Amino acid sequence: MQWCQAYILPMIKEANISYNLIQTERRNHARELVREISLPEWDGIIIVSGDGLMHEVINGLMERPDWEKAIKTPLGILPCGSGNALAGSINHYAGYDMCLRETLLLNCCFLLCRGGILPLDVVSITTSPSPSKNSRAAAPRRLFSFLSVAWGFVSDVDIESERYRGLGSARFTLGTLVRIASLRSYKGRLSYMPPSVVATNRPFVSLPFDVPRDDLLPPLDQPLPTRDWVTIEGDFVLVLALYQSHLGADLHAAPQARFDDGLIHLTFVRAGISRTTLLRLFFAMEKGTHHSVNSPYVSHVSCKAFRLQPLSPRGTLTVDGELVPYGPLQAQVRKINNTNVGGCLASPPAFELQLVYPKRESFPRKHTAAGLN
Repeated sequence: MQWCQAYILPMIKEANISYNLIQTERRNHARELVREISLPEWDGIIIVSGDGLMHEVINGLMERPDWEKAIKTPLGILPCGSGNALAGSINHYAGYDMCLRETLLLNCCFLLCRGGILPLDVVSITTSPSPSKNSRAAAPRRLFSFLSVAWGFVSDVDIESERYRGLGSARFTLGTLVRIASLRSYKGRLSYMPPSVVATNRPFVSLPFDVPRDDLLPPLDQPLPTRDWVTIEGDFVLVLALYQSHLGADLHAAPQARFDDGLIHLTFVRAGISRTTLLRLFFAMEKGTHHSVNSPYVSHVSCKAFRLQPLSPRGTLTVDGELVPYGPLQAQVRKINNTNVGGCLASPPAFELQLVYPKRESFPRKHTAAGLN
């Protein structure tokens, strides 16, 4: 709230922007709010927080009966989180140098006041069901993602560095060093559909008529088609699916990515990589030069859809940095919405916004995955 009072509110008042400031009080509060608010009364929704709150808002919009219209609501982010990946991507596309903290916030706030929108792809995710206390089998969980899916090293660092949250973005640097010192690998199977494959547009998944269908993927419990898919099975250090240019404000992890390129950018690292090479990879990622790190254990590919099947009994999976049930997961990029996103919103310069920010810097995560050493 200190940054909000010191930087954000004076700038948007000077820009003649009317706003309503909403403070969330618990996890998923923003998700509940955007499911119920009257969207026609507002020109856009601005998140004054990190990527986790944006994840809540997008999924809240997709859970509305009028989701097709709701998801076109202009969204923006004023970064006050730890990673600030979306803000880092916006900052990059706007032509600014890489920056953190107050400078990144001021850049995004300036873009908001200046006006302008960009379309954003949303990725449809199907995860394994949450553990059920009764004997009935639970259904797979459907959600929507704007940033990433991570398994292995990246998700381990994200979740386990929570204990260092007071360090800000430095928590990820410290978490990375800790995990490299005690490197893990995981058995799994990764399958993906290359961009060159022509989609049949045949809906595999039977869903209610008003829910966006996944036309490239069969149900999670059914095998993938043998044609047109590439499958790699073995021991992985990490699998990262990214659809923005940045994984953090200072991690240019997918330099070729664009907001609406219709692609998922996969990076996977197989077991056998040395700690030195892995450290070089992450240092190079700060400048977006990691594709030049030559290693037979590192691969970068783009795809339209993928399925990840962890075969190790323990591990962590995250979507947009949020923990999801550990187990098989699949995803495809969607052109369902033309969602408008940025550190900015549409002109004219005088408009009305909902500003959403958390009561505390963060809400404690629920560690549903098995603990790892």
